[in-house]
Amino acid sequence: MASTQPAVTYSSYLRVEELLDLQKPLSIGPEHDELLFIIIHQSYELWFKSILHELERTQRELEAGKTHNALALLGRVRTILKVLVSQVDILETMTPLQFNSFRDRLEAASGFQSAQFRELEAVFGRRDPAMVSHLPEGESRQRVESAMQRNSLWESVLAYLKIRGHVGGSDINQMLISVYRNDAESASVLEKLVDIDEGLQEWRYRHVKMVERTIGRKIGTGGSSGAQYLASTLFNPVFPNLWEIRSKF
Repeated sequence: MASTQPAVTYSSYLRVEELLDLQKPLSIGPEHDELLFIIIHQSYELWFKSILHELERTQRELEAGKTHNALALLGRVRTILKVLVSQVDILETMTPLQFNSFRDRLEAASGFQSAQFRELEAVFGRRDPAMVSHLPEGESRQRVESAMQRNSLWESVLAYLKIRGHVGGSDINQMLISVYRNDAESASVLEKLVDIDEGLQEWRYRHVKMVERTIGRKIGTGGSSGAQYLASTLFNPVFPNLWEIRSKF
């Protein structure tokens, strides 16, 4: 008996019709540039989802001592971060006047409310309860809180290094220096982390300059301090130990 299920098509597999129906500008008209703003930020959320997916697998591979698999996954995350930076180039084609034509429609909406980015910060090791205080109760907040209870990516790396015979004790930096000098395979994993850390800092920097370029020193949406707050997050590495040892070689 022939199957009555419809054939899978490009559109049905990717849910294209539903996807293209998710952009709902709120400005009157609507203003031309609001669609771009929505698409860029929806894309960011999809890429955050992808990074979280990749890092979950990365942590499993690290804790199992699988160097090759972990390197491939970390390399993918770094490449995705390059895409996030490149999307800032697109946002910067929008002038301050164009952004302000619909900015009031954002009301209290702000990038600070991105639960996925907060979850990503938790995976990278941030353990500040304040990072969830502004999130509404629900599944998204629970994911962030759950991520803060699990091993961070760095803790998974330390577990990986222990499997490789490296034990830090009270001096993690000295152990890391030993890794670089004596274990090229493990050192390659650490360098991928530096790549990712640098990529995150690059994205933060480009984000700050984009906000300054678009709204100057105005208060950000949602009542945040805008560019001033974003600037305060710069040069705060996710893996500070890997930067501290640079001067020790």
